[in-house]
Amino acid sequence: MDPTVILPSWFDGPVMEEVKDTVKDQLHEGVVLQSIGLSKEFKGFVAVNGVDLAIREGAIHALIGPNGAGKTTLFNLLTKFVPPSAGRIMLRGRDITKLSPAEVVRRGMVRSFQISAVFPHLTVLNNVRIALQRPQGLATQFWMSNTALRALDDRARKLLDDVDLGLFVEATAAELPYGRRRALELATTLAVEPDVMLLDEPFAGIAHEDIPHIVDLIRRAASGRTIVMVEHNLSVVADLCDRVTVLQRGEIVAEGTYDEITRHPSVREAYLGSDDDD
Repeated sequence: MDPTVILPSWFDGPVMEEVKDTVKDQLHEGVVLQSIGLSKEFKGFVAVNGVDLAIREGAIHALIGPNGAGKTTLFNLLTKFVPPSAGRIMLRGRDITKLSPAEVVRRGMVRSFQISAVFPHLTVLNNVRIALQRPQGLATQFWMSNTALRALDDRARKLLDDVDLGLFVEATAAELPYGRRRALELATTLAVEPDVMLLDEPFAGIAHEDIPHIVDLIRRAASGRTIVMVEHNLSVVADLCDRVTVLQRGEIVAEGTYDEITRHPSVREAYLGSDDDD
């Protein structure tokens, strides 16, 4: 990773020296995505409160916590779908706090959604081919003929093979079982050629028998990439994730490996309740 630190103008001045040093230290430790004092308030309700988060390059990093912990809000802040009330977001040392979601995609960070986001009436192949148009510089060239776009077919078929959908290229997305639609969404996300992927509850709605298959797909997709995922299925988190951040009431209460965070008293209380609750 390029160790050069490109710092925005808001770092100027002595009051920001400690924050500046933190960003530099995190970059040298291999941190690719970072939030500093990130907060979000909705009409007096603080959903995320001063979160300092560091995602290491190449990790599969989970955000977990009970309902209402602020996971989805934090995820939406990191992916720029919600503007922060305070704090900063850094991607490879560059300030992306004020960038649009589309600008963040161009910098190599892409998100998926909890609800499968594919075109249901298009074929599996065409779903991936459309996604491939952006990195090929064809995303706005709607006048191009179908023949010209077929140049993308080999790459699209390779992506579909990678997520075990090679036999379904001519099926419409609506015809696929739900687990395979999630695999198709993963293929369209990979088509944008991200190096940081944020997955919003990728196992939501997945049948129990399909979970090992999706785990394997995500593990393969993580090769050479960084993945951040919001997930409720703790057995999946234990099996798949290198590092886990636990949120409660909009704040980080624990962070570490899955074994480390499950021994943390605040985490046990958040999920199981305290002894005083009896």
